[in-house]
Amino acid sequence: MADSTTGTTTQPFSGWDKPDLDLSNADWRSGSHGTGDVQIAFVEGFIAMRNGGRPESPSLIFSPAEWRAFVLNARDGEFDLT
Repeated sequence: MADSTTGTTTQPFSGWDKPDLDLSNADWRSGSHGTGDVQIAFVEGFIAMRNGGRPESPSLIFSPAEWRAFVLNARDGEFDLT
């Protein structure tokens, strides 16, 4: 977020090193299982992920390396809750 008084950009989280992407025209893609699921969009070399059931909520932003690690670990079952 830009601070008009100092001309600097502040990030909402400590250690946040992601750009402030404009997601208003992003081409969101849903998973194959229908509505209310996770949606992703490829924007300016990053991967944005949001809750398709609440598209107004904040999106997570991943670098390509982070996205690859997430996908590989998900395939290995690291995030299974059962």
